[in-house]
Amino acid sequence: MNKKRSLVLFIATSLDGYIATKNESLDWLFNVEGEGDNGYSEFYDTVDTILMGKKTYDWIMKHKASEFPYKNKGCYVFTRSIMDDTEDVRFINEDIVSFTNKIKNKEGKNIWIVGGGDLLQSFVKEKLVDEIILTVAPTVLGNGIPLFKQGDYQLELSLEGTRSFNQFVELHYKVTK
Repeated sequence: MNKKRSLVLFIATSLDGYIATKNESLDWLFNVEGEGDNGYSEFYDTVDTILMGKKTYDWIMKHKASEFPYKNKGCYVFTRSIMDDTEDVRFINEDIVSFTNKIKNKEGKNIWIVGGGDLLQSFVKEKLVDEIILTVAPTVLGNGIPLFKQGDYQLELSLEGTRSFNQFVELHYKVTK
């Protein structure tokens, strides 16, 4: 029997819980002194599938360097529109729960939820998230795009570990189901 893959949120946040400023800037994140890549490469090696929403995909495409950053991973973008797949991305407009459960039951490494917002809220409400790895920056933004939107849901978490990367603190939680 296959072990079910974990759906993991790996993301950085400000101390007051924002993942970006109101104008979608991440500049504040790069002003904090980290250590190496703050655990990114180590985490990235544990996943073979990427899930994101269309807004996150559009932001990446607008701000990317020279090439798509998640090459050689299965990358799925949830959208309400019908779009043609690219060499690097498959666009999904089917039910989030059934699609996610289908890929969680396939053999492979873990699945990474990239970004936040509406898609993350859907995953949380439907109890699809298995782990949260949160890297907290010592920055207070005061407002912006929240990591978790207000809603009718609750998550119970169990702390798996903490690490520090110079000024950043990583909190690793398992979702208690």
